[in-house]
Amino acid sequence: MRDVVSLCAVTHAAAPVFPITSLLPEIVSSLAAHPRLVLEAPPGAGKTTQVPLALHDADWLAGKKIVMLEPRRVAARSAASFMARQLGDEIGGLVGYRIRFEQRVSARTRIEVVTEGILTRMLQDDPELCDVGALLFDEFHERHLAGDLGLALARDVQTGLREDLRLVVMSATLDGARIATWLDAPRLSSAGRSFPVDVSHAPPKRDEALEHQVRRVLVDALATQPGDALVFLPGQREIARCRAQLEAALPGDVELLALHGELPVDAQTHVLQPSTDGRRRVVLATNVAESSVTLPGVRIVVDSGQAREPRFDPNSGFSRLEIVSISQASADQRAGRAGRVASGVALRLWPESQRLEPQRRPEIAQVDLAALALELAAWGDPSLVFPDAPPAGAMGAAHDLLQRLDALDTRGAITQTGRRMLALGTHPRLAAMLLAGADAGERALACDLCALLEARDPLRPLPGTPRSDGVAARWQALAAFRSGRTPADAQRGALAAIDAAAKQWRRRLKLDAAPPSSAPVHVLGDLLGHAFPDRIGHRHARDDARYTLSNGRMARLFDDSTLRGETWIVASELRHEAKDALLLRGAPIDEARLRRQWPERFIDADETRWDAERRALVGERVRRFDGIVLDARANGRVDPAQAAQALSDAVGALGLDVLPWRDALRQWQARVQAVRAWMPELALPDVSDATLLATRDAWLRPAFAGITRLDALGADALADALQNQLDWSLRQQLDRLAPVRITVPSGMARAIDYAIEADGTPAPPVLAVKLQELFGLAKTPTVADGRVPLTIHLLSPAGRPLQVTQDLAGFWERTYPEVRKEMKGRYPKHPWPEDPWNAPATHRAKPRGT
Repeated sequence: MRDVVSLCAVTHAAAPVFPITSLLPEIVSSLAAHPRLVLEAPPGAGKTTQVPLALHDADWLAGKKIVMLEPRRVAARSAASFMARQLGDEIGGLVGYRIRFEQRVSARTRIEVVTEGILTRMLQDDPELCDVGALLFDEFHERHLAGDLGLALARDVQTGLREDLRLVVMSATLDGARIATWLDAPRLSSAGRSFPVDVSHAPPKRDEALEHQVRRVLVDALATQPGDALVFLPGQREIARCRAQLEAALPGDVELLALHGELPVDAQTHVLQPSTDGRRRVVLATNVAESSVTLPGVRIVVDSGQAREPRFDPNSGFSRLEIVSISQASADQRAGRAGRVASGVALRLWPESQRLEPQRRPEIAQVDLAALALELAAWGDPSLVFPDAPPAGAMGAAHDLLQRLDALDTRGAITQTGRRMLALGTHPRLAAMLLAGADAGERALACDLCALLEARDPLRPLPGTPRSDGVAARWQALAAFRSGRTPADAQRGALAAIDAAAKQWRRRLKLDAAPPSSAPVHVLGDLLGHAFPDRIGHRHARDDARYTLSNGRMARLFDDSTLRGETWIVASELRHEAKDALLLRGAPIDEARLRRQWPERFIDADETRWDAERRALVGERVRRFDGIVLDARANGRVDPAQAAQALSDAVGALGLDVLPWRDALRQWQARVQAVRAWMPELALPDVSDATLLATRDAWLRPAFAGITRLDALGADALADALQNQLDWSLRQQLDRLAPVRITVPSGMARAIDYAIEADGTPAPPVLAVKLQELFGLAKTPTVADGRVPLTIHLLSPAGRPLQVTQDLAGFWERTYPEVRKEMKGRYPKHPWPEDPWNAPATHRAKPRGT
């Protein structure tokens, strides 16, 4: 209890004044009354360092710890160090941090700053978080996948196990109202501390490289503006290129610094401290400088408008960092960095006409979800609620992969292997490989491969040398580097980083064994096969440059590939193309080891498949490894039990148009999609062509029962299969909300035409009707409980269009007199009254003699 007292005393005696200081009592009292809070505070408000200190002695904390989540390692170290200094304590005392491969905590630590993966492990290992009283999610607007998962898990824990656990979501730029509604939490906002910032644009000249553009703009800004400069760049490569350009261009009294997540701790500390010799500074930074860290003295911001963010890369099977345009919210945050200490300028290196997305898209919508699916399986609650739901297609692919990796069983439950994989804290592909080694030497080799797969390619092609697509060449370069020899085609810095990462993995696995100095190339492939079981390939019988992969797809080699001639390979990186994928990186595999490790994947069976050339089902005796057919011989029999699946596969290959569609069924499809968009609260199923094709096994395969030909499926059977996706009550709702026909004032029932635009949005529904049939109708008819007006195509007596309108009253008032004047002489046998409001509607011509 002595530590608690001393922390209270120091905090109240020495707390500096920040913009958020006046709001701190309200934050504390809000959390006393309600266990959740959304806090919006702009950069510089002090939320990251002052809120944890303000909460530490709250009565409801009851002596428990505060854990604050930071999305970046630089920010985690910086925030913990600042709070420790403010308390006059050492880091790892009352305030500490834990990040990947590094921690500074002790038994005294009561405020712990962690990165996102650490929090997930804490929650999975101890769902009750017995010694934690509050979880703070800082910079939540960055919407990292691990942050979304951490908040969803914490919300679940609070709801079911720990009503006393406090959750605080903090952000500088956030759709606070939406998150507060989702979290069912009060919402508080703080002012920031900023001075005016003059924002201007300095787009690139024609064919100007980024590093030249930065030099041109920055040199001019330093000559005309006071203060230090902060340059936002996508990543380390761009930082290195800009640094090389600026070292010769900047005056000697300007200190040039870099700031990124891989920087050593002492170098990060130096950047974040004020200059000690009075020199101006230029800091070249990634988006780690966007939030949570403060750079003293900055009054000039040069913004490339780019960042490296994770996107799913189907070539590698992982989420990889790609250069993307930042959001408008990020651009505003970056510009605000120039106004922390005084007025400043922000120079944007893109045209003013370029429009940015308002907010950053959440990672959950655009990255590989295998790790998330494994975490959810371990948690055991598939109904976990996220701020943005994970896409169903990506989750389905993730479950398929995890079953191949033996991390999930056929029911989707986590296996013992899956739990061991989860404990390693890396992508499930890599975790499966790290666990696959037969002995300590192979496990050390797996650590090397893990580091190689996570890193950028350490080899650069030399002129006149064959293309190197073998993983073995990369590993051999690493082994040579360790022995003091760096190959001519290798980058020493990249190999040093890979070697350091491999050491960290050996430490994680508690491996004392040194990495081997040599290894057969087949052993590399055998290990990689555990990471990429879906990309094990067998050489094509008639083309030694083509391989059938275990996922059923085809891949080809470069003409000068070092893998040419190998019977079995594994592809660690592919470029997906229109026909065959192109193998960019791979290794040979030993078939004998394949048979020992996965005997259950070698199968002999009678199968029925669709023959695209003959457009018919054929029966065969097949020997296969997963999706690779090693041998197939016709047996002259079509198995009725397998025919439905084969016909469903045929539709997958040929497309939905091969089915017997009627116009009425296409209209039903359009009606469902339209009501689904207009009234999402009904949760109608998605029946778009893309979704129907992807889910055909669920709705279409049962309709093929007992059928052995595609053309044997009738139109009525197809309609039943589709419409059975809606239960009786939803069908009733659909008929009421999007009727097929509507009765018009003439007493006739006229069809409504529904359509879906190319982008998937519903077009306005159309009622095409003769003008005379609507006499007396002033209000435009609607569907969807009055939400959607019909677009009325008013027709002449001959059925030709006269007018298109959604404002029927306006048509009678303003346009009808002109139409009447023109049409009365052309169609004299039909009524054209002067007063259409009160004339009787009719679908007939005037009676004879009138």
